[in-house]
Amino acid sequence: MSGKNDEERIVLSESGQTGQVGYDDDDGGCGSCIGGLIWVLSMILICCTFPFSLFVTVKQVQEYQRAVIFRLGRVKRGGAVGPGLFFIIPCMDTIQVVDLRTVSFDVPPQEILTKDSVTVAVDAVVYYKINNPLSAICNVTNAAQSTRLLAATSLRNTLGTKTLQDILADREDIAKNILGTLDAATDPWGIRVERVEVKDVRLPQQLQRAMAAEAEATRQARAKVIEAEGEQKASRALKEASDIISSSPAALQLRYLQTLSSIAAERNSTIVFPLPIELLGNLMPKQPQASRM
Repeated sequence: MSGKNDEERIVLSESGQTGQVGYDDDDGGCGSCIGGLIWVLSMILICCTFPFSLFVTVKQVQEYQRAVIFRLGRVKRGGAVGPGLFFIIPCMDTIQVVDLRTVSFDVPPQEILTKDSVTVAVDAVVYYKINNPLSAICNVTNAAQSTRLLAATSLRNTLGTKTLQDILADREDIAKNILGTLDAATDPWGIRVERVEVKDVRLPQQLQRAMAAEAEATRQARAKVIEAEGEQKASRALKEASDIISSSPAALQLRYLQTLSSIAAERNSTIVFPLPIELLGNLMPKQPQASRM
């Protein structure tokens, strides 16, 4: 059985991007003969040990998995197989199973110097999945570890160009920038980054105290302004009320009666009722004027 008719390879361009998949035509006559000999011996061994050989020749992968089969070191024709059962030749084939489910991981807290020279510790969470099993196996040694390292580096590089105010206020835009950078970098590895979220921004204790003092001073200043505005409105209302009461003597008497009613409602045993000075003056007898010398 000729090797070049059963295997396929991934051709990479000079830029590192995944190119077309084609047949390997570089296999010489010696490789074809040795491959055919191994295949014949393997089939004889499988037939001699049947049905026990089914335990090593028949493999199964789950619905969320794919298996990449290498026959004599080259990717087998058809690419990744699965889900379900498939047949392999133990002496010739090796398999690597790839999980296609979404994977999440935490980016460790990164000490970052912002654009305005403030040191902060920022961590994030990344969600990604493998959409090309062949590229994930053939183009990178450890796709998961490489994605973790790249996520940490991208987080440091992106936040290093932002000020502290931008980091605290524009987390969504920062997450989108990191997502675009990661997705573009992991595309040759067959990985699609689905989501990036900035979890927490830790500030130094001294900076936290300074920001808390600044916020408290701002609140106190705002409270004083609000109190002054209230006093101004209250004094204006009192002035208008005094103008209205002074324009009518009966209004002042009604105000006295209203005050008396309010005091009586509190169940007090002693009630102090003010009397107008003009009324007391009318009740007092008039003294005769002293004769002038």
